[in-house]
Amino acid sequence: MEDKVKTPGELRREALCYAPKNGYDRLSQEDEAAMQDYCEHYKHFLDVGKTERECVDEAIRQAEEHGFRPLERGMELKPGDKVYRSNRGKGLMLAVIGKKSLAEGVNIGAAHIDSPRLDLKPNPLYEDSEMAFLKTHYYGGIRKYQWVTIPLELRGVVALKDGSVVKVSVGGGENDPMFTVDDLLPHLGVEQSKKPLSEAIPAESLNILVGSRPFKDDEGSDRVKLAVLDLLNQKYGIVEEDFISAELEAVPAFRACDIGFDRSLIGSYGHDDRVCAYAEFAALLEIEVPTRTAVCILADKEEIGSEGVSGMQSAAFDTFMSDLCDAQKVPLKACYEKSFCLSADVTAAYDPNFPDVYEKRNSARVNYGMGLSKYTGARGKSGSSDASAEVVAYVRRVLDEGGVFWQMAELGKVDAGGGGTVACYMANRDIDTIDAGVPVLSMHAPFETVAKLDCYMTYKGMKAIYLAE
Repeated sequence: MEDKVKTPGELRREALCYAPKNGYDRLSQEDEAAMQDYCEHYKHFLDVGKTERECVDEAIRQAEEHGFRPLERGMELKPGDKVYRSNRGKGLMLAVIGKKSLAEGVNIGAAHIDSPRLDLKPNPLYEDSEMAFLKTHYYGGIRKYQWVTIPLELRGVVALKDGSVVKVSVGGGENDPMFTVDDLLPHLGVEQSKKPLSEAIPAESLNILVGSRPFKDDEGSDRVKLAVLDLLNQKYGIVEEDFISAELEAVPAFRACDIGFDRSLIGSYGHDDRVCAYAEFAALLEIEVPTRTAVCILADKEEIGSEGVSGMQSAAFDTFMSDLCDAQKVPLKACYEKSFCLSADVTAAYDPNFPDVYEKRNSARVNYGMGLSKYTGARGKSGSSDASAEVVAYVRRVLDEGGVFWQMAELGKVDAGGGGTVACYMANRDIDTIDAGVPVLSMHAPFETVAKLDCYMTYKGMKAIYLAE
């Protein structure tokens, strides 16, 4: 059968019109097999790393298996050397030294590993009506009603006065108990149901139920609280005052799993932004001797403004880069002005269940690949670095040459809301920066959803960025 001859109009349409296609209509068998393997490793990373500290621990373990070693100030560095530095156990910076001098700049991937959650207050444990609870202070932009009546785990650390640190993890083991936040039964919730979603569950009612059995051999008050303290003391050797110097996080007790009859999606807690953090980290592990030095940042505190010593606004990154530059006697500012950063953060996937807040022509779609965002911010691009046209064109070329499926994305309609990333903090350092990442459904919920194809293409995209000359 002869091939149909295309009309002049069809030829011009192909040449001139931008017509994104579903990734599965373009995916090779080789890429599909690699995608499935990659996503299984990603799901494991999600289950192991439910806090920023756990992500750092797991990343260091994997990095050392791939030949990375701690960066020491003053050490000599040659092409192919792999180094890392932990930022107080809550952030991580890694680099693979390239053939070119750092005076020619570096290629950076910057993502964050903190996610919305419930943090325990400094004095959290109390008893009321013979039930024991933990008071919480929510972290990041949560919708409070989503955090009630779901199974929770408790993970984190308790720092003792003698300088030792005790790791705590309850709820993730096969036979571990779990925790939950109560909600009002519908039979008595008439007045609650009349309130706006943002007010129906007050922040001070997000108290975690942790026990109801009183201490047996005691006739004093708060016997349930005492019983809980006794259990904690037996297992971890802590006392109530030690909560003051603890960082304990209540996180959803969901395991990462496939979603859909076709298993094309992944559901989990923490896709924002571990789905991008893992992509840039996994890509870096496969780099041997890049042309330009490749740098991977796993930052903390993005969900609350990238503040503090472990956030992207901290000088910790500058110190890391300065130590790299000093090894080659290159001024830090000379390195920055020639560098490029891909701020790897998630974007909103178009959800047909809520079409009113999306502008469909400029929204990322599931299974269309890595989502590029020229700008984020809110309303009139407030809080955005707004990448230049030249930077966008550069990334288009790099991704196309790397065989990466990508799409352009905005975070919903102009006045519907907004959000930010670490991009502005990298751009403020005189580094050309653009946002790109995986489109997410139900972002910031305790259980988010992403497409496997988009996860894999973001990994391929990060690898292409690291290898760019």
